[in-house]
Amino acid sequence: MRYFEDFTPGTRFALGPYTVEREAVLEFARAFDPQPFHLDEDAANQSLLAGLSASGWHTAAMMMRMMCDGYLLDSSSQGSPGVSELKWLRPVRPGHVLVGEAEVLEARLVRSRPELGVCRMRNTLREQGTDEVLMTCEYGLFLKTRPADAQ
Repeated sequence: MRYFEDFTPGTRFALGPYTVEREAVLEFARAFDPQPFHLDEDAANQSLLAGLSASGWHTAAMMMRMMCDGYLLDSSSQGSPGVSELKWLRPVRPGHVLVGEAEVLEARLVRSRPELGVCRMRNTLREQGTDEVLMTCEYGLFLKTRPADAQ
């Protein structure tokens, strides 16, 4: 179990790999972002995206799954106060394999609740095998501090 004390600035957690499935891209778009360039190959080819791509919100959801698998489910996470920045830098295509990292930028105790810490985190997602950054995200993360009996 990872506690706040394990999230020191500079600490990095691997994210992925996570394969982007074509049917999942279409299913998410149908349900949540039914813009033609997320649903139809011809419309997508004529768009700024120049091909079928996942919704940015779908990419964020895939990143969340990668965070859970990478470090959240084995931590004392208490949720997040929010996202301060989210950038979609390149299209995420069916067949891409997403990889990345979560990095702790800052960590401090919550003044009013000393049993709780808050970290500022940055995630970077790439397509496996390339250095192209597809998405970045900065957010807060609340974590319980390590109990005395967990030393």
